[in-house]
Amino acid sequence: MRSITYTSLCAAAILVMILTGSQTSVAVTCQVTQLAACASAMSSSSQPSAQCCAKIKEQRPCLCQYMKNPTLKAFVTSPNAKKVAKTCGVPIPTC
Repeated sequence: MRSITYTSLCAAAILVMILTGSQTSVAVTCQVTQLAACASAMSSSSQPSAQCCAKIKEQRPCLCQYMKNPTLKAFVTSPNAKKVAKTCGVPIPTC
């Protein structure tokens, strides 16, 4: 009797997770150095690499934090940085 109850509870928990679309989220560590792959594209008119685009997408939740930092703001909001972000499909947030 006990194993049936335990099995039923496990099955119910799994069903609830499936029905609610339970997703695991991964926290992003905000490190502007992760954008080093984009340095050449941001300082010239060259196309961003796949690695650059991946890093910008990864660091997207951090962009407002970078924009609020006086030292980093010019780097993140420069015309070339905006062009690289647009090419990579990452919108510059309004913070």
